[in-house]
Amino acid sequence: MASGRYRLFFRSILLLATLTACAYGVLAQFGNHLNFDTFAQLAYQRYGARAQQTAEQWRDLLNASRDSPETEKIRKINDFINRHVMYKEDSEIWGQSDYWATPLETMGRGAGDCEDFAIAKYFSLLLAGIPADRLRITYVKARIGGHYSKVSIAHMVLGYYPGPNDEPLILDNLLADIRPAPQRPDLTPVFGFNSEGLWLGSAPGGTSSGSSTARLSRWRDLISRMKADGFE
Repeated sequence: MASGRYRLFFRSILLLATLTACAYGVLAQFGNHLNFDTFAQLAYQRYGARAQQTAEQWRDLLNASRDSPETEKIRKINDFINRHVMYKEDSEIWGQSDYWATPLETMGRGAGDCEDFAIAKYFSLLLAGIPADRLRITYVKARIGGHYSKVSIAHMVLGYYPGPNDEPLILDNLLADIRPAPQRPDLTPVFGFNSEGLWLGSAPGGTSSGSSTARLSRWRDLISRMKADGFE
């Protein structure tokens, strides 16, 4: 697993160096709306009754969470995705070394890797009403094997920023609970992105690269497939 994660890490760094041109404004607001009827129907058509039931439970959770405090939204959605998705490598699920699954694909298969967990949580929280500027999908180096270990793997988490100058809370498939970043010394941020930009490092008010994350080829492909899943 570690070797696969290292390949993931180096591919991600390569993506930063190979950003390609693409319209920014169109995607800045993407992911805030979803045709739930289409989503549930597609879940049934592609993956069967169990997937449809998961999609409907997810829809009910999002609808019930709209008026809840943001900290409650992130807790419930983090728990839901962690509970309904089993960790598996892309090679096992999709027969590919690196594939970014849509939320429908992740919940439909009931499996995903760290990227798929983070993506599903990100778009779930957008639909629950949390602004994109409070969320960042973040690539990190995760130290494994204990406090003094020097072994790291590439990993992806979702960061939630309560305020522009606050440390993020970390939503992670490796841990059930959500912890502030200072309580995750095992994670070293490399870069983070959302629908509005890309940042190097971890500072909440950090420097944007000035490039839309829509320029990432895998992000663009993900967005295209999500539109076919009912996202707007």
